[in-house]
Amino acid sequence: MTLLLIFILFILPIVAIASYQHYKISKQPAYNAKETLLNYEIIGSGENKLILLHGLTGSLHYWKRNLESITTTHKLLLVDLLGFGDSPKPQSDYSLSIQLQALELILNKEEFNDGKIIIAGHSMGAMISLALLEKQPTWFKAGIFISTPVYKDANEFKEIMSSHSFVDRISTSKFSKYICMIHPIFMSSAFKPNNLTDDVYEDAKKHHWQSYYYSLTKVILKTDLYAIAKKIKDKDVLFIHGEKDDTAPIENTLKLSKEFKNPQIITSSEGDHQFFLKEAKFVWNTIQDFTISEKKLQKTISNEHE
Repeated sequence: MTLLLIFILFILPIVAIASYQHYKISKQPAYNAKETLLNYEIIGSGENKLILLHGLTGSLHYWKRNLESITTTHKLLLVDLLGFGDSPKPQSDYSLSIQLQALELILNKEEFNDGKIIIAGHSMGAMISLALLEKQPTWFKAGIFISTPVYKDANEFKEIMSSHSFVDRISTSKFSKYICMIHPIFMSSAFKPNNLTDDVYEDAKKHHWQSYYYSLTKVILKTDLYAIAKKIKDKDVLFIHGEKDDTAPIENTLKLSKEFKNPQIITSSEGDHQFFLKEAKFVWNTIQDFTISEKKLQKTISNEHE
């Protein structure tokens, strides 16, 4: 009798939720590289163009904080990556190449590809930004990478996450695919991490198991950032990182930055992996300073050749 009650009260609802999540995905069309358009917004009227890519389970709303200053100097292209936010969630392997294809379609459409663009990203978005900068170097003049996750291999990632909360540990373990199938159970206010705002946490519920699992295993854990960096070592880059980031240790990012000839590195002394949510003005000011210094350098070089 006890086993029957456990089955009815706990196991059956979990199986039902997982089955429904799997059914929803089965009804989605396959990814179409020519027709699948990402959800995006263009904000601001500044003369500088800046693309912003969010991290795993994030959305374009991640960036909508303290925009008053940055939107006067920059035109922002905010993008929901494929499988996240309000972008399509087709049946796909959500590999790095698929994410790049989907982004290229939007950047071509909105003409964010004229060689004067700065591409920026947070966490997984920083990795994708690096990869797109390497694939289309003539589209961008510089890259900005916030809280970049750099791991030697999956074992290092597992070791780092072992000190995190129970929910973080199981959602990044070998069982993450199955945990994600029942993520509606875990995505309640009781499990919300302290370093996430309510709106960011709400948007984190919009992914499905394919977009989460494959983004984790194929993009975050299998992208060779050192190989990418070596190919674009001459590019101007800015790394912004929290010194108390226990998800993407700063020492790993500092090692990666050395692959570039002239990297700039700015840190937040109290910042964790999501420090932008608390220090948006600091990040925007840093980006503006970096952009202005880039323009001053270009003007100096131009004057020298007149």
